[in-house]
Amino acid sequence: MKTAEMIASSPARTGVDREFLARAIDTLVACAQTCTACADACLSEEMVAELRACIRTDLDCADICDTTARVLSRQTAYDADVTRALLQACIQVCRTCGNECASHADHHEHCRICAEACRACEQACSELLAAIG
Repeated sequence: MKTAEMIASSPARTGVDREFLARAIDTLVACAQTCTACADACLSEEMVAELRACIRTDLDCADICDTTARVLSRQTAYDADVTRALLQACIQVCRTCGNECASHADHHEHCRICAEACRACEQACSELLAAIG
């Protein structure tokens, strides 16, 4: 990805370590993609009705991670309060989605993979939130 390179090229400064920020954005983008793919895979399962909550949390997580990554990518007129709120929402949705997917991981490989991506994203967002203060 070109995330670190793009952030480094911006003349705007937020006070957040740029490499740390780039890693968090990349993790958010990866989680959004994984959750979208997991929801799609759940829709292909024969027992799709039993995966309804998983699909919903996958899609919620994908949307929130995508939005958070997009906002974090914007350096001009940085607003720490908005960033904190988005990171907190992302931490919560990743925890919820990770738990939901983990409950299906024994039967569905895509849910196992998604749970791992959600855990990684939850950790990255928590670390960035702590760094922002």
